[in-house]
This record gives sequence, C-alpha cells and structure tokens, in this order.
Amino acid sequence: MSHPWKFFRSGGLDQIRLTSADDLRHLHELDQKLWVALSCPVKGLEFDERTLALIDTDGDGRVRVPEVITAVQWICRVLQRPEAILVGTDGLPLDLITSANDEGSKLLASCKRVLANLGKPEATVITVAEASDSGKIFAASDANGDGIVVPEDHPDPALRTVLGEIATCFGTVFDRNGKPGIDQARCDAFFTACEAYAAWWTTGDAALILGERTPAAHTAFLAVKAKIDDWFVRGRLAAFDPRALAAANRPEAEYLPLAARELTADAPELAGLPLRQIGPGQSLELGEGINPAWTKAMTTFRSEVVTPLLGPATSALSEHDWESLCARFAPYATWLATKQGATVEALGIIRVRELIAAPARSAITTGIARDLEMAAELAGLVAVERAARYHRDLGVLLRNFLNFTDFYDPDREAVFQAGKLYLDQRSFDLCLKVEAPDAHAAIATMGRVHLAYLACTRIGCDKLHIVAAVTQGDSDYLMPGRNGVFYDRRGRDWDATVVKIVENPISLGQAFWSPYKKLLRFIEEQVAKRAADAATAVDSKLVGAAAATAHVDTTAKNVPRKIDIGTVAAIGIAFGAIGTALATVYAALLGLGPWLPVGLLAIMAAISIPSVVIAGLKLHQRSLGPLLEGCGWAINGRVKINIPLGNSLTQGRKVPPSLLRNLSDPFEDKAAIRRRQRIAALLVLIALLTVAWFCLTPEQRQWRPSWWPKTAPAEPTSPAPAAAGEAKPQAKPEAK
Repeated sequence: MSHPWKFFRSGGLDQIRLTSADDLRHLHELDQKLWVALSCPVKGLEFDERTLALIDTDGDGRVRVPEVITAVQWICRVLQRPEAILVGTDGLPLDLITSANDEGSKLLASCKRVLANLGKPEATVITVAEASDSGKIFAASDANGDGIVVPEDHPDPALRTVLGEIATCFGTVFDRNGKPGIDQARCDAFFTACEAYAAWWTTGDAALILGERTPAAHTAFLAVKAKIDDWFVRGRLAAFDPRALAAANRPEAEYLPLAARELTADAPELAGLPLRQIGPGQSLELGEGINPAWTKAMTTFRSEVVTPLLGPATSALSEHDWESLCARFAPYATWLATKQGATVEALGIIRVRELIAAPARSAITTGIARDLEMAAELAGLVAVERAARYHRDLGVLLRNFLNFTDFYDPDREAVFQAGKLYLDQRSFDLCLKVEAPDAHAAIATMGRVHLAYLACTRIGCDKLHIVAAVTQGDSDYLMPGRNGVFYDRRGRDWDATVVKIVENPISLGQAFWSPYKKLLRFIEEQVAKRAADAATAVDSKLVGAAAATAHVDTTAKNVPRKIDIGTVAAIGIAFGAIGTALATVYAALLGLGPWLPVGLLAIMAAISIPSVVIAGLKLHQRSLGPLLEGCGWAINGRVKINIPLGNSLTQGRKVPPSLLRNLSDPFEDKAAIRRRQRIAALLVLIALLTVAWFCLTPEQRQWRPSWWPKTAPAEPTSPAPAAAGEAKPQAKPEAK
C-alpha cells in the first residue's frame, strides 16, 4: 500500500481513519484484511434501504467490500470534493458536481432537469426527497423517457379509445408517473392479434352457415347438445328393451324428495332428470313438456338454430334432423379449432377490421418514439438519486463498515443498534434486531456476552425480536417473563418481554459475589424443600391422626409413646459434629493471632478467586462479532467489548445528587432495622474483643479476678525409673 493510511485505536481494535479525498480515491488499494466488516445485509439496519439497494449492484440483498469500493470510486469521479460525503448532509450542492468528465456533466444536466420539472429551476441544491420522487419530477411532462403512453393523457380522443382497447386486451404497464399506460410491446402484440384474427375470419365463409349469427347459434347448439344426445340414446335403449323404459324416465321414488321442498328452475336435482318424457322411437317435441331446468336453453336453441336451419314450422326434432344439425355445425367447430388472434375477439370482426384500416398503429408508435427521445436526456435520473443518497449516506456506511467509528463514539449510534431498552432499573444501548432468537443465540453465544432476547409488540406494527447485551450490573432479576420498554430509533415505544437468556459473566464484582449468592440460593432452595416436605409429612400425620381418632375405641387406654433412643443419639451426634466443625474453624482462626483479618480475606479469596479468574477470561473474550454474525454480517475485525466499553453500553440507576429526598419512610420495618443494628453491634463487639485478646500479654491472659475459684497447683510428677543398663541423667550443676 503506497498511500499513507492513518489508523486509530478504539476498544483494542486498530482501524483505518478516513479524513481526505485521497483516502477515498485510494480505498481500493486497502487490504481487505484491514476492513472491520466484509459484508452486511441490505435490510434490518437503521440505514436507508434504498441507498443500500443502489450499492448492492448484483441485487442479492447483501453489500460487500467490492460494491462499497465501486460506490466510492463513482462518487470520486462525479464530485469535485468527494470528502464531502464524510460529513453526510442531505442536500447535494450542484457546484459540487464536476464538469471535468462526461459522467459529471451528464449528472449535472440531469439534476438541473429534475429541479426544472419540480418547478425549482433556480435551486442550487437537490435533496434526496427531490431526487427520489419520480412522480413529481415528471408530473408536468407528457414525455418522460420511459416509452409508455398513458391513455388518459393522450390529446386525441380516437387514439384514447384505441389505447383503452389495447389495455383491455393486453393489460397495462406503469410509467414513471405511476400511471397505467401502453408500451411498444403491447401495441405491437395488439395489432398483430388483430391482423391474425382478421386473416382467420376470411377462411370461415364455408363454416359460417348462418353468417354473423353463426357464433351465437353454435353457442346455443353446444349448450343443449349433450342433453339432446342423452335423450335420443335413452329412446333407443327403450326401443331395444321395453323394460328399460321405466328406468330411463327415472323411478317415482326419486321425485318424492323433490315434492317435499320448494323448487326453482335452476335446481341441480331437476337438471339431472331427462330432457322430457322418453318413449321408444319418438321425436323430441320442442314445445310443452320440456324439463323446467332446460326450458330457457331449449327456447334459445329453437330460435337460434332450429328455426333458421329447419324452418319456423318445425315443432319436433327427429333423430335424423338432430344428426343433420350436428353435421352442419361440424365444419364450424373445425374452423374454431384453428382460431388466431382470440385475444381481440371480444372487439368483433367489424371493429378489428376498422382498427387495421385506421392509422392508429402508426400514430401510437410515433408517440412512443417521441417519448423515448427523452430517454437519453433523462437516463441520469437514477444517477441523480444515487448522487444525492451517496452524498448523504455513504460516509455513514463507511463509518459502520470500513471501521466502527460510530459504535465506539459515545455521541453516535451504529447502524446495527436498533434502539434503547429499559429493564430492571437499567438502560441497554446495544440492542440488535434478530429474526429468530434461537438461531441467533447459537452463534452469538461465542461472543461471551450476557444476552437477553426480548419479543417486542406495538399496536399497528409487526412483532419485533431484539437481543440486548447486558454489560453492567447483575443478572439476579433477569429472567424469562420480565417486562420492559424498548424505544426504537424513531422514538416509538414497544412492550418488551424477555423470552430467552444466554448466561455469561457481566462484571468482576458479580463474579466475586457469585459463589456466595449461589450458596444462599442453594440454602434457600433446600430450606424451602425441607419445609415443603415437612409440611407434607405433618399434613399426612394430621390426616392419619384424625382418621385414627375417629375410629379409636373409647375404652382403649392411651399408651404414651416412648422416645426412640436411636433418634436422640443421632440428633446428638449431628449437633456434636456441627459444633466440633465450628469449634475447629474458630480455633484455627484464633490461632492466627493478629493475622486473623488476613486469614478471613484469604478464605474469601480462595472462594471467589476461581470465579473471578474465569469471569475475567470471559470478559476479556467478549466480542461484538458473533452478535452481528447472527444478524447476517460478515465481521472481519475482532470488535472487542472491554470493561470500560461495556460499562458505557449499559447504564444503571443513579439518583441525581442535587435531588432533595425525604428519607422518612412511613412503611419502614423498624423492628427489622433494630435486629440488624443489634447484630451489627454484636459483630463489632466480637471483633473488638478479639483484637483486645490478641493485644494482651500471656501473663495478662492468665489473670483472674479475686472471686474466681482457685485451682490447686498440679503435683510434680516423679521421673520414670531408668531401664536396666541405662545411665541415670546427671543433675545440672548449679549456676553460681
């Protein structure tokens, strides 16, 4: 790397500092191993998703280092002073855009055209909102360069009608103004279908047995064809075997359920009955006696088919007549199978031929071409929006991607920080949005951070899950089910409920007192368990005694229960063992002499140091990386959360020192306070007596008051006789 990069250290992490345009121009030379992040998701961050979508050139929903570098290189080409993005303000000054290259010149022209369309031709600054609102940009312009003609905006009424017919047959596409219109593809498809339909229609002269009325006649014919076929087949079956006649006309039992209900002509039960009464070799009478469910269809069939083809005097249809009608409609059915341009059939052949003959197609094509002529001038619309957004947001992205300046700055919030949580008399600043708490916890647990996962709800909003890093205080009252309030970056308040806890050390102080808290909890649990067992046993004995009393013989003598000697002995042994243990500890402590306080501290250290050492190792390993990895980031740097940084991410409850408080509590438990005071006084007295004891000389420790009972001096013991052959000890000579 030839460029002299500047580094800064924050939270134990060396990071690149961007301060100049040269830093941005040489960003592509920077080794990716020095980037804090390698990729981030487009969604789920406190960052404009549209800006990230513009940077995400491949559209995969993730922003990577090469895409960020491409965005920075583009902004360096179109701006005279690209370092302006490091400030990140909304509003791109037009004099900041360079005219030294083709890209900059086109961008400047596009910005001026956008401002002119918005009615601000004299403006010198374009904002993100102005550059993004394409509807307002092109509201006053008929031609907007998208190649789409809007029917309602066309000045020619005849062409408005044609455009409406195209929209009906082939649908519409929205233009840049958000209005439905017609593009060249739909125009070509419509007129191609019209030509195909007209060409197909010319081949049907022989098939159109009734001319223009043939389609309606064929529709009426198809509506009853299956039912008439069924009627003639049933008649042939009755002619074949008279015994089938009753079954063909349906037995009387099938009519009984119909008689018990109100019927309508379109009842499905009626439609399934024969067309009319069946007889062997009969013709189908078209007058009275038709099944009520088929009366309307048969009337249409008679007027549209029978009368035009067989004559108005035809009142009955023989099987031969029916076969003749089927044969006459066969060519039409074959012709229909080869239909072309069916999409425009609803317009009718007359209207289709009018459209082909009129110059509508060329007029619409000319209008579309005129609109497309604006495309070259307005192709920079996306570039205008890109420039305005990059000017405002790209510097923020670099401070949360190349380095984590915003995260380590106490006056800013990183893009992954979702808001602030208030819970258990603390506020938590490091809160991240998560999709699935369980899946996130599987990765985030490697960060060695104490985590609380919460489900957040708010009326009118979708449910939200967050994870909060607990980096100060204790975890005694953090448990699933506890409620708090979460404020997102927009200031909206959410009801938050703890759903999952990932246990990890929070602080060295918590680790120091953790063994004693665990011991107290264990004692409380055992006491509660023993009390519950004892209560159950007492209840059982009382129930048994009550039952025995209810059935005891009144003449029986009460025999006093003897005390079990073994029980008494066991109790005595237990108390003796406890007393011996306490006496041993007390004697050992007294044996330390003046070093007694040091001994007590050594015992506490022996108990707490292992927990503190383990906690210290884990606190040293705390990292933000796994938390972000679970949210879809690719973190390259080791973003540690040391103790000072952790203390800044979680704030405890502090009463302002200037607050005037009334310390008089009307509900104060004075008896408990007196007990605590007596215990404290007793402990102080014992400590003073112990210190005084060690301050006495051995002679002073042997002093007894005059009233103390005298003890007889111990008699001297004679030395034991020497064994045979053993020399007697010689007496020491007296000292002169």
